[in-house]
Amino acid sequence: MVKFVDRVVLHLAAGNGAHGVASIHREKFKPLGGPDGGNGGRGGDVVLAVDTNVHTLLDFHHHPHQKAGNGGQAAGGHRNGAHGSDLRLRVPDGTVVLDERGEVLVDLTGPGAEFVAARGGQGGLGNAALASTKRNAPGFALLGEPGEARDLVLELKSVADVGLVGFPSAGKSSLVAALSAARPKIADYPFTTLVPNLGVVSAGNTTFTVADVPGLIPGAADGKGLGLDFLRHVERCAVLLHVLDCATLEPGRDPLSDLDALESELARYEGTFGELLEKPRLVALNKIDVPEAQELADLVRPELEARGLRVFEISAVSHAGLRPLTFALAEAVEADRTARAVPESPRIVLRPRAVDDVGFTVRPDPDDPGGFVVRGEKPERWIRQTAFDNDEAVGYLADRLARLGVEKELAKQGAERGASVTIGDVSFDFQPTGGVDVDDWAPGRRGTDERLDTSSRPRADERLAAKKSRHTGQWTDEDL
Repeated sequence: MVKFVDRVVLHLAAGNGAHGVASIHREKFKPLGGPDGGNGGRGGDVVLAVDTNVHTLLDFHHHPHQKAGNGGQAAGGHRNGAHGSDLRLRVPDGTVVLDERGEVLVDLTGPGAEFVAARGGQGGLGNAALASTKRNAPGFALLGEPGEARDLVLELKSVADVGLVGFPSAGKSSLVAALSAARPKIADYPFTTLVPNLGVVSAGNTTFTVADVPGLIPGAADGKGLGLDFLRHVERCAVLLHVLDCATLEPGRDPLSDLDALESELARYEGTFGELLEKPRLVALNKIDVPEAQELADLVRPELEARGLRVFEISAVSHAGLRPLTFALAEAVEADRTARAVPESPRIVLRPRAVDDVGFTVRPDPDDPGGFVVRGEKPERWIRQTAFDNDEAVGYLADRLARLGVEKELAKQGAERGASVTIGDVSFDFQPTGGVDVDDWAPGRRGTDERLDTSSRPRADERLAAKKSRHTGQWTDEDL
């Protein structure tokens, strides 16, 4: 038996970026081959794509964990790693993607709609890409970034033109079977319809779809019965048709009270696509093939029309009154399509970067008095790319942070030497350079950085004096 699943939780993981390689070209008679380490491959993305041949989220119900391919490893000789393969997950038309907090990220409707649910990590640069005039042969490479991992909720909201609204056993499934070629399960007990059924209806030159969804009862907006499953699938409908049972034998029920209860639940439901009561609504008084039901329909019809509703007396069994109802629904659907077809002028939203936006923030650490926390896309990414077991890589990170202005902003915030600074998941002691230009750095043995050796680090004024002496042509001990 095929199971219909319209809500799943996905645990997604994009591919990890591969590390760059630190390599030096070695060849006979070429002693100064230079760096030739390649870049690591980028990790694959996880992409959700609408496929019209998919009608349920059942596959994700059985396989909620999905992971894209990792980037390929680089090598020497300028050989870059291959990019990881993207993972494309096919979802039905009408899938809504929500994050862990329940906020809507995207509404996937229409063939070809796509959404990058998790982005792959960037591959690390090799030492060939890091070489510069100051750093001719870097003894380090950048690490690849881990792929994005996140939990998302997928909800399928049926894409139908007309949604049937009614109590259980009001005859909605019978009406869909009478209007279309659909053959939903029909029985005389509550909640016969457990999953949405779609039927295609033709009226003249208009073809539209009708959704038969689980029945509605009082308290549905609070999750009672199958109410939330019902309301989720009528959100997208252009027209709502109230199917009222005129032959019910339940005490305390009649078409008017049923309509009041139904509209009360529609009003209370907080949907994603606007208020449900703002949609065009029609009323079908069903089961008039029963004599007592016909009498009741004649009695309540004036009251319903006084509320501004178009009323149709029908019988899903004998097909009485179905033709005028079908053309009325087609008219309402066409009106909605015409309204939606009005072309909108393209609107481009420009969000320029603020003048004072430096790309990072420095705030006092609430968990460490005297410490500071640095937040920002670039600093946090640079932390992830750094191999902290390589002194030269750490020195390169310090240069990047200093050029970005992190050190200056920490000093402005009152950070003192030795204060704890946290960037991402790494904490270190603040050691300012004292105004020394980070470009004025002479590389030593590969993989080392003398600036990290505090015992032999020259004072700022001595380094500035040495720099000045080189410009004046005077030699110092440091030059030798």
